[in-house]
Amino acid sequence: MSLLQEWRDVAYSQNKSKPELEKLWKDYFDIEKSIYEQLLSNPDTVVHGSVKDLAARFHIDVMTMVGFLDGINDSLKVKNPIEEMDENTVVNLGFDKELLYKNMVDAKAEWLYSLPMWDEIFTEEKKKALYLEQKKAGTVVKGHKVGRNDPCPCGSGKKYKYCCGR
Repeated sequence: MSLLQEWRDVAYSQNKSKPELEKLWKDYFDIEKSIYEQLLSNPDTVVHGSVKDLAARFHIDVMTMVGFLDGINDSLKVKNPIEEMDENTVVNLGFDKELLYKNMVDAKAEWLYSLPMWDEIFTEEKKKALYLEQKKAGTVVKGHKVGRNDPCPCGSGKKYKYCCGR
């Protein structure tokens, strides 16, 4: 079984009680926040190493590091092979700053996209623009609905119900 599958089995376990899962996720989010604080303090430095080495570097266990890698992978410039990685797989944390910020907004992770380190990376206007861009990305805009008694959009001059509405 891959490390990623082990992490997902633990994190999304159907066998754990709700309080156990809530504690697991609360602890994970605290660790995740701490790692992002370190990464965002030097956003242009690409951190890389084996999964085991990165876990040791951030003072966490390997499974938690796998969870972090799963979360950040969509924001990386070069994706890591998370599906088949083991402890010795060399991974990188070279993230795209704008994409990371937007993914944090998309995940509704306010504790991450409101970190003070972002103030050193983006202006307030840029953060607001990225925030709005990401929020609009998930919005479906429907076109005007033609009523049955409206003129037909095909241009025939007939009512929609007698033309294309049949």
